[in-house]
Amino acid sequence: MIPVPAGVRVWLAAGVTDMRRGMNSLALQVQQNLGRDPHAGDVFAFRGRRGDLIKILWHDGLGFSPYAKRLERGRFLWPQSGSNLMGRPMVSSRSHRHSSVTCSKGLIGGTRREPGVR
Repeated sequence: MIPVPAGVRVWLAAGVTDMRRGMNSLALQVQQNLGRDPHAGDVFAFRGRRGDLIKILWHDGLGFSPYAKRLERGRFLWPQSGSNLMGRPMVSSRSHRHSSVTCSKGLIGGTRREPGVR
């Protein structure tokens, strides 16, 4: 879980992102493609081509905090480039004792099993 305060907006970079990118180039992508300030405290999530890896970038007020999650099986559900979710903030909500990041289609950490994937 990422300890994100309530009310923080979560932005999904729709489509595919080059997962070789580091913090600085992901922050530049936030500025250029989403037109947002990466230092504003919002959470920005990016997905790789295969769909089994996401990177999350968050400025916590002191500096950037990068997070990465790789699935051993299944894929992250993600909007395609050009969809109406691109550039739209997803909502952040609290879940019982822990804070969790959610979006309109479900938990970002939620996965879907692909046919033939064990």
